[in-house]
Amino acid sequence: MTAPSTYLASVGTCLPGDPVDNATLAELVGVDESWADVFIGNTSRYLSLDLATGQVRHTLADLAATAADRALVEAGLEPYEIDCVVMGTATPDQLMPATVNLVADRLGIDNVPTYQLQSGCAGAVQAMDVARTLLLAERCRTVLVIGGDVCAKHLETDFEPGARTSAELVNYVLFGDGAGAAVLSGEAVGQGIEIRQVFNRLVGLGREPGQVVDWFGLGDRHSDRIAVHEDYKAIEETVPALAQQMFWELLEDLGWGADEVDFLLPPQLSGRMSDRISVGLPAPDARRVNVVRHVGNNGNALPFLQLAELLRQWRGPGRAVAIAVESSKWIKSGIALERS
Repeated sequence: MTAPSTYLASVGTCLPGDPVDNATLAELVGVDESWADVFIGNTSRYLSLDLATGQVRHTLADLAATAADRALVEAGLEPYEIDCVVMGTATPDQLMPATVNLVADRLGIDNVPTYQLQSGCAGAVQAMDVARTLLLAERCRTVLVIGGDVCAKHLETDFEPGARTSAELVNYVLFGDGAGAAVLSGEAVGQGIEIRQVFNRLVGLGREPGQVVDWFGLGDRHSDRIAVHEDYKAIEETVPALAQQMFWELLEDLGWGADEVDFLLPPQLSGRMSDRISVGLPAPDARRVNVVRHVGNNGNALPFLQLAELLRQWRGPGRAVAIAVESSKWIKSGIALERS
């Protein structure tokens, strides 16, 4: 009897509105445009809110439902053919109901298991791990996996320019909003790319968080805590090392050589950081797939945006390795794909 396998059938993505360039953000926060170019390396991002009014125009459910619908169309599937929905996000629309259930409702999916994982940049990989586990256990035949974040709703737009520290301003130029989705199957349908391995490793024992995204209720809405905090120096020091560790763990598990990797999807923190991490990953013949420079760091949407770009470039047999690192409490994760 043949051992069960799992396959990536399709990918769909959604970005809100038009791209927002550095000049627009620089004017908003009161810094020189070159600061964003040099410090972060992103040239644009997509935001779910109107910078002029602060009005949120797209919810996470809006973006996720669109991305998921596109993934279903790409796979040639109807909503009733989905056996399970798994979502990873750090910024759900509400604490309850879970955003995954709102998305399922919009798609017309009912009477199936749903799961929502609260996690940062590694949440999309965690969601794929859960989906793959269910498929390998043959509890499902087809799983819809969703990842996305709406980070802009945590950022103020009505403050005096020049009134924020650089540690706060980095969030304005670093983050973007978006969502992505993928259909995973126990059969080689659609793209038919085999998911050879998925790893998730919590490695934050005794380490201070590198990122905190806070929640405020009615009782603490007047607190002087900031909604988003980044220890960017710790991230710069730690993420490249974790990325290298995950790269070698995946290869060792599969018995692949670094020179056998055809595509490499590095962690997508920022344009500058992703380039730096990519150089440190020894896959000499691999084509690097980077998208963060143009779409911004939109958290759990990024792995799907990378996968979508990978599928646009990938023709014929080959192997791909994707790595994601979460700095909130330090999680390293990765996916290995192979097309015969």
